Parts: sequence; structure tokens; C-alpha cells
Amino acid sequence: MSAHVIADDAEALAVAALLAEELRAGASARDAERRLPGEELDRLSASGLLAVTVPAEHGGADVSVPTLAEIFRLLASADASLAQIPQSHFAYVNVICRQGDDEQRKFFFAELLAGRRFGNAQSEAGTKHVQDIRTRLHPQGNGSYRLDGVKHYSTGALFADWIPVLARAEDDNLHVAYVPRDAPGLTVIDDWDGLGQRTTASGTVRLEDVEVPADRVLPHHLTFEGPQLHGAVAQLLHAAIDAGIAGGALAEAAEFVRTKSRPWFESGVETAAEDPLLIQRFGELAIQVRASEALLREAARAVEAARADLTDDSAAEASIAVAAAKVQAAQAALDVASALFEVSGTRSSLNSLNLHRHWRDARTHTLHDPTRWKIQHIGRYVLNGTRPPRHGLL
Repeated sequence: MSAHVIADDAEALAVAALLAEELRAGASARDAERRLPGEELDRLSASGLLAVTVPAEHGGADVSVPTLAEIFRLLASADASLAQIPQSHFAYVNVICRQGDDEQRKFFFAELLAGRRFGNAQSEAGTKHVQDIRTRLHPQGNGSYRLDGVKHYSTGALFADWIPVLARAEDDNLHVAYVPRDAPGLTVIDDWDGLGQRTTASGTVRLEDVEVPADRVLPHHLTFEGPQLHGAVAQLLHAAIDAGIAGGALAEAAEFVRTKSRPWFESGVETAAEDPLLIQRFGELAIQVRASEALLREAARAVEAARADLTDDSAAEASIAVAAAKVQAAQAALDVASALFEVSGTRSSLNSLNLHRHWRDARTHTLHDPTRWKIQHIGRYVLNGTRPPRHGLL
């Protein structure tokens, strides 16, 4: 596989904007037919966007956090399913940046620059809670490990070259094992049947006596022993996806009203776009979208500032800013995607138009983690100065 190498932030944003427009054209059909985006992901790899956080000393663009967030917002405004697939990719690139040794960084950054994709095998179903990870790394006499477990919601795994697996060692410490997609004993099952994000293939990964060399295992538990931005960056990308869904839904609603909707007979106007009540509602929805985008930018700047000077205080500020952005973006995505039908009228509910994909994507994606807990941490921070926890989900 070969990929373009992006030089800087400006080029990354230009490439993302162009790719988003290309992806927008087929997004509805892919969703309606549940046609998995293999070809589209190959184009994403070839574009060089998946390597934009590779450090400059390894040949990457090392783009800023605001640029990375905007890339995701642009992609999600076109196709929320496709934008979700690389979210975990960048989370596990960050693990290598923080916990990898020189040889591991050299190897994996070269893989990324060549267009290779990371999936994920992180979440497990039926456990006590989301951090109850039961997948295990068993040490072998030759220094390697054996990996056993079952993972669910494994977005990107079906399309990946490497699958980072979250697992616990014998001492119960958390590690990430980077496993080739074709490793013996590793099976990826396309059994995702969510009502939204239909083409993420967020199915099941089974690991049965999978051999993993020691140099493909990173000590992820060390990430959380000091101030960290792992959770802030991961959650920022989720917020960017929600903001993108909201913006995409608003744009499609406006186009529908301009070209297809009829005015209500009592309005006394010739077109639906002249209806003062619809104009009012679009103004309200636009404010929600703008607020989500503004908070996203603010949060990205806070994370970038913390990256330059990482302390307990700067990490806390970044996490709280991201939490606020995620709460607002999630609500905007749900509200705007639902209001699309309200402003567009009866015809917009036709299944053949598939406008409901925006709401289905919003409803599904915003379930990743509860915003009610983010509001709790924001309140504790503002009222009592309590820093948010370092569990990686804030």
C-alpha cells in the first residue's frame, strides 16, 4: 500500500474538505444498502489523512489538535459512519506516541505513512462495566504473549491492517497489543446491526490463543499515572463527529426546504424558504450548530495548549473543555437531526429519501458514553475545583 504524505495543517484541511465532498455523494446509498465502505476507506488511506499525527521527526505532518478535530467534523458532515471508523485509529496512534519505545515508534509510524489502518478491539459486552476488561495476555517462555478474549463494538477492525487489543496482563495492568488483522486465531465478525452508523461494521472480534510478540505490546496503564490527554483527544473526536452530523443534517434540511418543501397555506408566501416561522426555526437550529462548532474549536485549542505544557491543571482544563463540547455537540446532533423532519414536512419522512439516517447516526453515536456524567464533572470542577478523573473517557 502507498499513500500520499501530507506536509502541513493547511494541506490536511484541504484534502479533508475535498474527500468529504467526494464521500457525500454516495453516503445515503451506502447507508440504505448497508454497503461497507472498503473502497472509500482505501481512498482515505491513500489521501494521507490517517498519518497526519505522525511526529515531524518521523516524516509526518504532526498537525495541531484543532486541525485533527476539523478533519473529523468535515468527514462526519458527509458520512458519519465513515468518520467514526478512524476515531479509534487516532486514539491508538496516541498510545504509540506516548508509550512506544524508539523502535516501536519507527516501525508503526512507517506503517501509518504507508497508509496502514488501525482498527480496535476494546469494548466487551456482558461485563460489570466498561472498564471491566477480561481479555488476557498470557506470557510465554520465549518472551511473547498469548491473547484470549472476545471484543464487541470493534469499529474499524474489519477494515484494519492492525487491530489494537485492550487486554490485562497477569498483574491486571492494562496493555495494548497491536495484532495483524490476519493473525492466526483472530476472527473479525461483521455482526453489527445498529439502527444507525450502519456501515461502521462495529462487530465482534474473537481472540483464541493469538500469539503476540513482546515488542507489539505497549503498557497502556502508564498513560494514566500522570497528567494525560488520551481521553481528551478521543472524546474531542467524538464531539467533532457529533458536530459534523448536526451541520450535515442542517445543510440537507435547508436544501430540502429550498427545493422540495411547500409553504404552509396560511403563511401567504410563495415558497417554503420564505415562511417566517421556518426562517425562525432555521435560525434557532443554526445557533445550536454554531455553538457546537465554537465549543469544539475552543476545546481543541485547550487540548493543544495542554499538549504544549502538560500539567495536572492544563490537562484538567482540556478535559473539561472537551466535556462541554461533547455535551453541546451531542445535543445539537440529536436536535437538528430530529428537527429536519419538522421543518421539511411530510415528504421528508419517506423511507426512500433516507433523510432519517442523520437522526439514526446521531442517536447511535451519542450513546458512546453518557453526557450526564460529563455534566457532573463540569459542575464539580466549576463549583469545587475538583479535577476530572484520569480514566481516559473524559
